Amino acid sequence: MIKKILLYSVGLVLISCAKETAIPVTVNFDFEVAKDDYSVPVKVLINNKTEGAELYEWHFEGGEPSSSNSRNPGVISYTNKGEYVIELTATNQDGSSDTKSIPIQVDEPIYIGFEATNLENNFSPAAYTFKNTTTGANQFYWTFEGGVPENSTKEDPGQILFKTPGEHKVKLEASSDRESYNFEKTIKVSPYLDVDFTYTVAYNDDDYQVPVHVSIEKTAISATIYQWDFPGAIPSTSNQENPEEVVYTTSGTYTIAVTASNGKEVKTITKKIEVFKNTNLRTFSNIKLGINTAHLNHTIGSFYSIADRRVYTANEIDDKTALTIDLVYYGFSNSFSTNRFTSPDDLSDTTFPDIENAKKTKFINSQESCNCNASLTALQFDTMEDDTLFQNLIVDETPDGLKDFDNSTVPRIVLFQTQEGKKGAIKIKKYVEAGQESYILIDIKVQKEAQ
Repeated sequence: MIKKILLYSVGLVLISCAKETAIPVTVNFDFEVAKDDYSVPVKVLINNKTEGAELYEWHFEGGEPSSSNSRNPGVISYTNKGEYVIELTATNQDGSSDTKSIPIQVDEPIYIGFEATNLENNFSPAAYTFKNTTTGANQFYWTFEGGVPENSTKEDPGQILFKTPGEHKVKLEASSDRESYNFEKTIKVSPYLDVDFTYTVAYNDDDYQVPVHVSIEKTAISATIYQWDFPGAIPSTSNQENPEEVVYTTSGTYTIAVTASNGKEVKTITKKIEVFKNTNLRTFSNIKLGINTAHLNHTIGSFYSIADRRVYTANEIDDKTALTIDLVYYGFSNSFSTNRFTSPDDLSDTTFPDIENAKKTKFINSQESCNCNASLTALQFDTMEDDTLFQNLIVDETPDGLKDFDNSTVPRIVLFQTQEGKKGAIKIKKYVEAGQESYILIDIKVQKEAQ
């Protein structure tokens, strides 16, 4: 009996000692920052690893929410930069308690950017300054493609010189202790100054006989200011980029000069132009005029325009070209037994269809039988250097002068006077037999202006 009582007593003591042993609380937690982005706004997810606790008291200095009693308080937001403390005190019913705090650094957001300013102009070499508009960063690294210097670690890098024309990338890397951002712009540097020009004379002045109307076209690169000089011309100067037409009225050799600049460089280029005295004579050589079948077959035309300086076939005559035709050759066949020049407004005795609104041209096909005072030899035609012989020439149409001619006389000189009063001569140099494509080969000399 005594043994049983002792055992019972020992058991009570052991049970009593077990109930008095408290469970310890061990606070442990960490956190994750969303996207590892410590720039406000910052989202923090708490990972609670605490053991032995039943009650939790969180304090989130500077956070939203600022406190919590949940074991897992979820996501905490920070909207202002600064250094804060996350603290957890955990307890249980046994009175065990533990506290842990972890600091968190919330950074100012980085807004990266810069502005480029050209100091004078963007012609090579071009100098730029760069204004750093970045906020929230404390470290900077600049890269200037093709620039001098090529890179910089300054917040504001100062003046950068770009010597090579073209596009240059400018890159800025801005960072804090934990984050980095990149920003890029492209600046364009214009080419070095280059100056040149071309000139062309008016269509009717291609013989360079005064008056000569000249058009100028510049081909300068990177120029902003122009000074043109045209000694001997009207006008004699201009500061336009593309000057208006200039006119030379006196024969001679002249210099056209342009000086161009862009604020950094100045260049001058000159070219010569020679103009001649006015002979009032225009010459056209080696013109083919087809017989009627060649004209109607649209292979070798029989109609000639002095103003257009070209031959027209039957299918090329329309309301516009009809107004320009001066000469019509009618060759009946490839035997060249029947030939004549006739006025564009009188085609009734030919196989050609009439031309509406056609011009009137007077002809002397046969000087030897015209019974008129008009006369011009082949030698005179060949040696003619001005219109002196034409000035006193009277082109009177007569029935005999309009008669057909054959190919027995080579060369043959045919005289004419256009509706505008311009006098001229046709020299038939050759009769070329080629079946339906037969033609005559001629030269023409005619006054540029009626006298």
